[in-house]
Amino acid sequence: MHHYLSLSRLVLAGTLLLLLAGCSSPSSDEPLLFSSKRPVGEAEAPVKQVPADVLAAQRAFTAVSRQVTPSVVNISTLGRRKLVRPMPDFPSFFDDFFGGPQVRQNRSLGSGFIISRDGFIVTNEHVIRDAESIQVKLSSNKVYQAKVVGGDPKTDIAVIKIEASDLPVSVLGDSDRIEVGQWAIAIGNPFGLEHSMTVGVISATGRSNVGIETIENFIQTDASINPGNSGGPLLNIHGEVVGINTAIVASGQGIGFAIPTSMAKPIIAQLVEKGSVTRAWLGVGIRPVSAEEANRLGQENGEGTLITELAPGGPAERGGLQPEDLLVEFGGSPVKDPSHLQRLVAEARIGKPVQVKVLRSGRPLALTLVPANADEARPLRSSGQGRLSR
Repeated sequence: MHHYLSLSRLVLAGTLLLLLAGCSSPSSDEPLLFSSKRPVGEAEAPVKQVPADVLAAQRAFTAVSRQVTPSVVNISTLGRRKLVRPMPDFPSFFDDFFGGPQVRQNRSLGSGFIISRDGFIVTNEHVIRDAESIQVKLSSNKVYQAKVVGGDPKTDIAVIKIEASDLPVSVLGDSDRIEVGQWAIAIGNPFGLEHSMTVGVISATGRSNVGIETIENFIQTDASINPGNSGGPLLNIHGEVVGINTAIVASGQGIGFAIPTSMAKPIIAQLVEKGSVTRAWLGVGIRPVSAEEANRLGQENGEGTLITELAPGGPAERGGLQPEDLLVEFGGSPVKDPSHLQRLVAEARIGKPVQVKVLRSGRPLALTLVPANADEARPLRSSGQGRLSR
């Protein structure tokens, strides 16, 4: 029995040795990870033939990132907001006890892009609104304190300034030339993740009545725009800035809005020059036209803006406009609705005659208006349902 057990142990040990030897000598058909013949990581790529247009697009995105990212900045602000006392009628000695009205510090993150080598930076007005201090961080990790040059709440555009020189500069492109379906690239600071880049397409142009700003003419894109992207650039495939990323639809994904550069350029120029924006003024009350009214006035497509009232002695009255006129064209551009007219008037040059077309009792009529300075705006004749165009 003793000899039988010894023989059994010997056979078992020999079997285990053979098994272990087999495990240590992989065949040539085994995966590279377990092969000792070739170093790990030197296998051929799974996809050997990548279409040339795909590679070209990839190189284009990389080039945009490399060339434009240095001119994109991260913006952080610090502001103070007064806290609302839960019992406002309670004796004020609580304020005295706690050292006066209590305030809370608010921190905000946003993005921006450099437009001049000496430190002018464009961002959203809401990014720097009520800020007590503004800190700008470049892609080189250099940090500067910035000051506000000017802001325009009606379009949500602002310009800030840092004291620096020889800075990389973004190139402002022509947003009027973009088309739906073209590439759209966003670079910014989403959720504090510095210099993130996302890619999508132009989903739509000329978006208005979104309810974000007073004057709206947005580019819509599905390139991911998140909190912190505000104020950063929306770029075309050439790396030109075609929009200023501004807002997202919180209830949906893939719906972001950017202010087109064609609208932003004159505002930026005024902010840099004088720190504020002066707009043109017509002196009219306006409202949308119903389908029934449009048919009655001879406007088959239902577009246009109905004039409801006039400011006495204002540009519209002096130019011959009358209540119940349907304004269908302004400066050669067909007028879609009241919001569209507001934008066209806001972009008009003060003192420069503008040709307009109206339908009066169904008959077309051409008039010439000379927009005045909005700072000289007068009240309307009555308080009807119209809105004062800007």
